[in-house]
Amino acid sequence: MRNSQMTPGIVGGRLTPETYGENFQDLHAPLDHHEAAVAADRCYFCHDAPCITACPTEIDIPLFIRQIATGTPEAAARTIFDQNILGGMCARVCPTEQLCEQACVREAAEGKPVLIGQLQRYATDTMLDQPHPYTRAPDTGKRVAVVGAGPAGLSCAHRLAMLGHGVTIYEARQKPGGLNEFGIASYKSTNDFAQAEVEWLLQIGGITIEYGRTLGGELTLGELSSDFDAVFLGFGLGGVRALQIDGGDKDGVRDAVDFIADLRQADDLSALPVGRNVVVIGGGMTAVDAAVQSKLLGAENVTMVYRRGKEAMSASQYEQDLAASKGVRILYNAAPAAIIGNGAVREIEFAYTDSSGKPMGETFRLPADQVLRAIGQVMNTRPDTLEMDGARLTVSHTMRTSQPGVWAGGDCVAAGDDLTVTAVAQGRDAAMDMHNTLTGKGA
Repeated sequence: MRNSQMTPGIVGGRLTPETYGENFQDLHAPLDHHEAAVAADRCYFCHDAPCITACPTEIDIPLFIRQIATGTPEAAARTIFDQNILGGMCARVCPTEQLCEQACVREAAEGKPVLIGQLQRYATDTMLDQPHPYTRAPDTGKRVAVVGAGPAGLSCAHRLAMLGHGVTIYEARQKPGGLNEFGIASYKSTNDFAQAEVEWLLQIGGITIEYGRTLGGELTLGELSSDFDAVFLGFGLGGVRALQIDGGDKDGVRDAVDFIADLRQADDLSALPVGRNVVVIGGGMTAVDAAVQSKLLGAENVTMVYRRGKEAMSASQYEQDLAASKGVRILYNAAPAAIIGNGAVREIEFAYTDSSGKPMGETFRLPADQVLRAIGQVMNTRPDTLEMDGARLTVSHTMRTSQPGVWAGGDCVAAGDDLTVTAVAQGRDAAMDMHNTLTGKGA
């Protein structure tokens, strides 16, 4: 007898093969040519468009939409890639509802913005199966080390290579992409898109990647600074905050980021075990991705619990609504107090909290055979020579660290939001400042 949603414990095969396929198909079907033309026609092509200001990479959104409207999506893609070389992935994962689309004049006037994200995907997808549109400048003889093959590192590396510098990327994992590959919901990026985009990006040439190399392990910042003309740090946040409550080490408790990574790398979704009753602790995008995918894998009951109120959640309203539409229950103002079970988790106890997240005394319990922690990530590599701002690296507006010759960007820095699009912008801006410095054009 095969497993079902009612099967106790953490097991795989809760659904039929057909259901897995349906559940993990593309969240938004790509626009066809007619749909793209209709969507593009809604743009007012504003002068000093607020959508451009709202985009961390400052893409000229009215221009690329006009290029789509005039039947030149390849030109639109080039407009996007000039600012955001990972524009294809950003079109899929960027919270456009909080950024460019929220700033759209159509949104203010009608409550229905131009479909900027979907139009960006339409444009960029036309280019990714074509030859790479950029060529390298003459070799400058300068060599740059990039630590981390995530969005910030890849963006920095591509811009540097395009400007003629040689780049070596050191990546701790055995595949590039960072959170784009390992850390987002599978239904947001299907058909191995993250790897296809990296392969396309690397066609610029001048970039090599060495895998299984970590800073603080066999690599030191001092050695990199000595061996290269400049260093960019884009290693992200590799650690996860501990759940410091009684029973936090019981079987069935794991980090949401590891759960998502396993799912992203799985060849057979039916082989992935998931609990019957899953509780996700946290209120961010990772929590939503873990909760929704637990439900899509066949969990009968999935509850996301956040210690503060709805308005304080870092997950967007769109993401919260998506979770609810998939059958995820979201509880607010509750903090984990203890995990109960004999060896393995059976229940989790929560304390009601006030608006600040402070426990008020009264408690309740939820049945759980699987608990996923999504309470934030921390830096597990802390270069001693660099100034910190709290738990992250201090950087200037040009992404320089406190150490000359070392730049940084992405989640490891105390600047900007923890978004793919922000990391791309930081990597690009760091590359331009590095180029100016290496060629004597900057301070």
